[in-house]
Amino acid sequence: MRASEEAADGRPFVGFKRHLRAEVVPGEAVYLLSVRGVTALHGRHVESLAPLLDGTRTLEGLLADASSTVPAAEAGRVIGDLARAKVIGYHSSGAAGEADESAAAYWDLAGLDGARAAAAVRSATVRLVTVGRVDAEDARSACHASGLEVTGPCGPAELGPAPAGAGFSLVLCDDYLAPELAEVDAWHRAAGRPWLLARPCGAEPWTGPVFRPDDGPCWSCLAHRLRAHRQSEIPVQRALGADGPVRRPPASVAAGRAMGLHMAVLEAAKWAAGVREASQDSVCTLDTLTMRSGHHTVQRRPQCPECGDPGLVAARGQRPVTVVSRPKAAYGGGNDRALTPEQMRARYAHLVSPVTGIVTELRRDPRLPDGLNCVTSGRNLALGPRSLAEVRGGLRSLSGGKGVTAAEAEVGALCEAVERYSGTRQGDEATIRGTLNGLGEEAVHPNACQLFADAQFRDRDRWNAGHSLFHQVPEPFDPDRPVDWTPVWSLTDGTRRLLPTSMLYFSYGTGRPGLPRADSNGNAAGSSPEDAIVQGFLELVERDAVAQWWYNRTRHPAVDLDSFDEPWLATVRDACARMHRELWVLDLTADFGIPVMAAVSRRTDKEAEDISFGFGAHFDPRLALRRAVTEMNQLLVSVAGIGVSTSEYPVADPELVSWWTRATARNQPYLRPDPAEFPRTVSHFAYSPHQDLQEDVDTARKLVQAHGMELLVLDQTRPDVGLPVVKVLIPGMRHFWARFSPGRLFDVPVRLGRLGRPTPYADLNPIPLFV
Repeated sequence: MRASEEAADGRPFVGFKRHLRAEVVPGEAVYLLSVRGVTALHGRHVESLAPLLDGTRTLEGLLADASSTVPAAEAGRVIGDLARAKVIGYHSSGAAGEADESAAAYWDLAGLDGARAAAAVRSATVRLVTVGRVDAEDARSACHASGLEVTGPCGPAELGPAPAGAGFSLVLCDDYLAPELAEVDAWHRAAGRPWLLARPCGAEPWTGPVFRPDDGPCWSCLAHRLRAHRQSEIPVQRALGADGPVRRPPASVAAGRAMGLHMAVLEAAKWAAGVREASQDSVCTLDTLTMRSGHHTVQRRPQCPECGDPGLVAARGQRPVTVVSRPKAAYGGGNDRALTPEQMRARYAHLVSPVTGIVTELRRDPRLPDGLNCVTSGRNLALGPRSLAEVRGGLRSLSGGKGVTAAEAEVGALCEAVERYSGTRQGDEATIRGTLNGLGEEAVHPNACQLFADAQFRDRDRWNAGHSLFHQVPEPFDPDRPVDWTPVWSLTDGTRRLLPTSMLYFSYGTGRPGLPRADSNGNAAGSSPEDAIVQGFLELVERDAVAQWWYNRTRHPAVDLDSFDEPWLATVRDACARMHRELWVLDLTADFGIPVMAAVSRRTDKEAEDISFGFGAHFDPRLALRRAVTEMNQLLVSVAGIGVSTSEYPVADPELVSWWTRATARNQPYLRPDPAEFPRTVSHFAYSPHQDLQEDVDTARKLVQAHGMELLVLDQTRPDVGLPVVKVLIPGMRHFWARFSPGRLFDVPVRLGRLGRPTPYADLNPIPLFV
């Protein structure tokens, strides 16, 4: 019986998928060849069935024609196996002959019924919307060439009622941040219709994602991430008075434009055919100069004001900070966290993308020799959008990470970038409007944390004119001025406190005279909230101890590096020797009893010593040492390989260049170990490890309470990021920047016997710490 007679009643044919070519090598295998590769099918029965699986027989006809060589039961089993392997399928009766065979094979390759998918494309109607400099007629022609019917093109203002039959829109733009796209997105969400966004022009065409109003992110979710990567445009936008992105000159050739356009149309055709896959939630980029492509997943922002709950962040800010049991990971690395660096990297890898990520890239700094692991992660968001001179001026213009291993450095760089992002004001944080005097005991005076001296306020104009951004003295805080305040939680008292929002979130206080400005002291990201709290607390302890040493210029004992017997340390010391650098470490431990160390390094082969240093604090002295030395490596990048000319220094800050070229171990003797004290061995430091981060938080709380202070925590974790971020504050603890009000800076060195009397204000170190 002929197959055509079997199909007369419309039953489907069965055969190999159209993208597969079957070739039988008798006695060996059936080979299935496609653009994806070659698959070998073994077995006597499959060799007999393969010639019959040519798409011209129904299942009944196939079994009948095979019955002379393959028993029906065996034939059924083999066909079932092939179907489960997705190498055969039903071919719609009659439709395959009408469809272009290559198109049907393409849709087969996509996992669809090729003939039906091709028919779906031919019957689909797509609404074409253009925004900006896009050739509408070329777009229309490209759609027709792919078999898509088109309504439009139209602009955002002409959307009007949804046309009949057009259930999907292709929106072509010249910039993904075009303001008109907000209107396009709102229209489609209201209409409940999906739409594909694409930028077919330029040297790097973008395609995707498909926005689905009932599921996934919206355009505002994507735009939020895109804007964060284009902060450097803000000064130009302000200067031009532009409400959208600054236009660039078109840079493309006809072939590139055609490629970008047909990529977009292909994605529209795939949607019409029935393709539904994870890549449709991504922006696909193609650099036509290098032919490198990338997929950048767009994440839904739960707090998005358009498609989510814009009150999520404020609600989190109003809740008490709770600390729960969090066992530490079984890892011998430098952070004592709840997850290993490898686990952190795997969990948060999606945050790294130059298009849709929080972090543009993670890149090892090539200026350091092998063995020193420092990774950069893009612009330091804590600095806000500033001038080029300000960005070039300091050591902290980039976020970065350090570590003994490459994984530690990568995760450190990722965490610092996320810490800065999460700590930047986005407008949805919890705030209360009021005055210091009007809010009562809940409100904390900002200078209780910032600790500027009255003399600094009086002399601020002269001081500010001669010092960098980090050391600017603000105007005195007006207790009767209404400002925004944000709740923080006291872990010591179990109560809510209030601090000015401007000193808790970056960028908010920029350009607002009289408002205290935020800094990163106590900001920390971690593998858990408890982890982040511990890291923020340790940073406060570290910088408080460093300030006491630096501004009082006290002498401290050396740390006996040999006693630690760390293989990684030997690698660092060898690398320093190759760079003609001497390395030593000081013990700066203060009254909290938590090991604090300063790693110091100087050049020995030229007059300018290029002195660099790094600091670290931890309950575990080995980790304190590790942090200090790896931070020193991180800051060493700026002077690695510098010769004798001052023009070779990569930063413009005159304070920094002056330090590197003029400061020496001889004229800054406090940098050297105190010869009157024995070096501290690892056994000198008392340490009882905890197995749970909750115990570390509790230890921190008790220490702060014992010193008559208060441990405050602000949860800055962003719902769309997930990586825990906090800001920890302890009023009375000193930043290592130039903050000279009375208190621990003057009292603790006397109490510890390092000084016989407090250092007079006029005798403090005139060189502000610049990291």
